[in-house]
Amino acid sequence: MTAPVRFPRFFVTNPSPCPYLPGKSERKVFTELSGPHTDELNDALGRIGFRRSQNVAYRPSCLDCKACVSVRVLAEEFRPSGTQRKLIRRNQDLVVEACEPWATDEQYQLLQNYLAKRHPGGGMAEMDEMDFSDMVEQSPVKSLMVEYREPTQDGSKGRLVGACLTDQQGDGLSMIYSFFDAEHGQRVGLGNYIIMDHVLRAQTAGLPYVYLGYWVDGAPQMEYKVRFRPLERLGPDGWQRFDPTALLKRQCPN
Repeated sequence: MTAPVRFPRFFVTNPSPCPYLPGKSERKVFTELSGPHTDELNDALGRIGFRRSQNVAYRPSCLDCKACVSVRVLAEEFRPSGTQRKLIRRNQDLVVEACEPWATDEQYQLLQNYLAKRHPGGGMAEMDEMDFSDMVEQSPVKSLMVEYREPTQDGSKGRLVGACLTDQQGDGLSMIYSFFDAEHGQRVGLGNYIIMDHVLRAQTAGLPYVYLGYWVDGAPQMEYKVRFRPLERLGPDGWQRFDPTALLKRQCPN
């Protein structure tokens, strides 16, 4: 006789102002990730559009808006565009290491500089060292902190210019949160490079998907996610391919 599987209990947050669409409110449904089958639960929830934050899995459950859509890259079919190939060549000298999820002062300072440049006044702007440690280290599933460092002549650790907290799921890599040196004059496009590196890592590992989280139709800060194709989005009928080209033309008419 097999042991009974505990069905997770779900809860719903109170509405709060949406950080992406002015005038909208957001609401989330969430559950705790705990117990002996946490990895399997996280995998199952990820396939239906949930995201992980520490030991909680959540997804949007807004009353009057469906703009947040889960998207994932089909890693096995991904072929970089000409612009993306140039970006790979420009950053191929970076030293990349997948580390255990352990927070460091160097990571925290990089995050603070990134938030100040890209997301001033955002929800994470007040994150202190303890909050950051919790974000990185309180993971009930298999997680990694992928670090991107500049090369050195003597082989010592170079300057940290990018990092990404990543979950390894059964069917792919889930990019929980990435941050980077947004003012690096010689390395424009570091955020896009980190995504491409994850797609190539998934290819090498034989994993079919890279989960990018939520793409928000109408939020300019989320449009970078549709540059990585082929792409699938989660809808009422499950995961389906979609071509963002028509969408971008609609938003940016000639």
